[in-house]
Formats: sequence, structure tokens, C-alpha cells
Amino acid sequence: MRKPVFFMTALLAAAVFFSCGQSEKLIDKVFVMNIKPGDDQLKAYLDYHRNVWPEVEKGFTLAGYEKIRLFRSHHTVVMVIAVPEGADLAAMGKKAESYDKRCAEWNRLMAGYQEGVAGTAPGETWTEAAPFYEFSRP
Repeated sequence: MRKPVFFMTALLAAAVFFSCGQSEKLIDKVFVMNIKPGDDQLKAYLDYHRNVWPEVEKGFTLAGYEKIRLFRSHHTVVMVIAVPEGADLAAMGKKAESYDKRCAEWNRLMAGYQEGVAGTAPGETWTEAAPFYEFSRP
């Protein structure tokens, strides 16, 4: 009688052990915006991002962002974020911002440097870039 209980316990323990090493599938989301014209605007924006406030990065972590990368060409900025597949980005953003008052302050401050790219609605800054081509090595 004890063998089936031991076997089931061992099977359950193995399942838990092996599933611990597996993580959720991550996907990249890509967004684009422009920094407002002017070399001073660009310099200030880049300077802030050389020393992102620790509260902001802690908020990102608690909200579930896995990785955030920023790239730029002149005044155009591309942001690539890695998040769990199916993630609610609006909810994640709210959670990150609610972590600490400095997170909301950071977002307000950065918004002062940002403007939308051509084709965005008035007042919109970051807009999602839709993929249209992908190459994978065979």
C-alpha cells in the first residue's frame, strides 16, 4: 500500500522540480517615439537614461518586465521590451508607476521630452511598431 503513495509523491516532487527551471515564454514588444527637437532636449533625455532612478527600475521589476532596451537614431527612440506572452502592458505600466511616487514623477518628466512619430494621434508619444518581416536561419 505504501508503494503507490511513495511513487505518487516522488512523481509530484519530480514534476515540481523540473517545472521550476522552466519560465514563461517571453515576447518582444517594440515601440517608437521621437525626442522633441533641440540638442538640449536630446542631451537631457540621454543623461537621465544614463542614471535611471532605482525606484523606476524596481517598479519595472515588480511589474513583470524582463528586459527593456532603448535604441536611438538622432531624435528617434526605439524601445524593445521583453514581457511574458499575453501580458497586459497597460496593467504592467500602472503597476510599475504605482510602486513609488518617483516612478510617476519619472514618467511625467520623460513625457516632457517626448513626442509622437509621424502618424500618431495628438498627445500620443510611444506607439507600437508592428513587425512586417522576419528572417530565421534554417
